[in-house]
Amino acid sequence: MQPTSPLSSPLPNRFRAAIRAQQRLIGCWCSLGSPITAEIIGLAGFDWMLLDSEHAPNDVLTLLPQLMALKDSPSAPVVRPPWNDPILLKRLLDVGFYNFLIPFIENAEQARRAVEATRYPPQGTRGVSMTQRSNRYGTVPDYFTTINDNICVLVQIESLPGVEAAEEICAVEGVDGVFVGPSDLAAACGHLGNPNHPDVQRQVERVYRAAKAAGKAIGTLTPVEADARRYLDMGATFVAVGLDHVMLRNASQALRDRFAEAP
Repeated sequence: MQPTSPLSSPLPNRFRAAIRAQQRLIGCWCSLGSPITAEIIGLAGFDWMLLDSEHAPNDVLTLLPQLMALKDSPSAPVVRPPWNDPILLKRLLDVGFYNFLIPFIENAEQARRAVEATRYPPQGTRGVSMTQRSNRYGTVPDYFTTINDNICVLVQIESLPGVEAAEEICAVEGVDGVFVGPSDLAAACGHLGNPNHPDVQRQVERVYRAAKAAGKAIGTLTPVEADARRYLDMGATFVAVGLDHVMLRNASQALRDRFAEAP
């Protein structure tokens, strides 16, 4: 997808609009914690880039320079906090993140709390700071009246209780999309390391059906092209097709192998 306006533009949140319209959005996962690699990958023109702090050595102070490095990128920054914690979400909101992937959601109440943590009262419980980076240090005059409608919340279903509650999770107002974690579901099903096992794929399909019935966008992560295309064919609309550290490892190994001496 080549949008006429960058999905990275913060306000209005074009990425959220694209998610809600269920446009096809191809993304990349960033786990290296480096603003330089984030900036380089941002030049590729992915629709979105996930900055991870659940399974990567990131915190607010390392995420901020990566967010700044994507300022001129066409890629919309999405952040995954380590947990569904309102304090962590508050800090990420204040430094300027507008798009969130919340991990390990197992029921509607957890999804509702995630949404509420990203909204100012009366719609939510977000704490108020009058001057922070998100509102350009107090220079955005209509920030407080518009920001609640410009935060994108994606929730991750990656456990069997989450699958069982998929319909209720998808029905939560303010949940813009559902992200399925096949690797975690594989572990939950007793097939660790085998996300394509039929038992796992049946659980994935249950979440897809629930999301489609609710009119919610569906996403996933897979660096295997055949799997990514299969999930797109199944109805996924936001799919991350690569991981920065895997891309670096594979390219490095391939270059080395081309110059390796024959045995």
